[in-house]
Amino acid sequence: MKLIVGLGNPGKQYEKTRHNIGFMVLDALHPKLPATDLSEWSLSKKFNAIIAGGTVHSEKIILAKPMTYMNHSGQAVGLIGHYYKIPPRDVIVIHDEKDLPLGELKMQTGRGDAGHNGVKSIIDHIGKEELTRIRVGVAAKNERKMRDTAKFVLGRFGLLEKKLLTETIDRTADEVLKLIT
Repeated sequence: MKLIVGLGNPGKQYEKTRHNIGFMVLDALHPKLPATDLSEWSLSKKFNAIIAGGTVHSEKIILAKPMTYMNHSGQAVGLIGHYYKIPPRDVIVIHDEKDLPLGELKMQTGRGDAGHNGVKSIIDHIGKEELTRIRVGVAAKNERKMRDTAKFVLGRFGLLEKKLLTETIDRTADEVLKLIT
């Protein structure tokens, strides 16, 4: 069983922000999953997450968008992981990375949180760093826009960034598919 987590913040005001790129990737991944029993997205109060799932090549896959705020993502991930007995090595976390240019991806397994509070929360709750992280670059070309980190990651993508954003989301979803198929 694999748990694929997209990080973001709940609420309409955060929907298209840089911090929610994990949610965006899961939304793109969901229809691409080659699962015959793929469920629709639904809110699980038990896990405090919006989840969907199915079976891909005889392996159960759970997609999760924690409905905690980013810095508390580990609460939902921990609940899901413990309930289904998913070891940290079978957890894939997709999140924004302000230190990578928009369009770049980095995949790492068994590394620390690199200062990302959502990933730190997950590591704190599942107890190990064996998870796989897919870091999706969201950095702007103009570094002045990134001086206030919180304002930057909670901001929306610019008009000129949208084409590259769409390509990046689609490519990230394809990379996740390669990992699980």
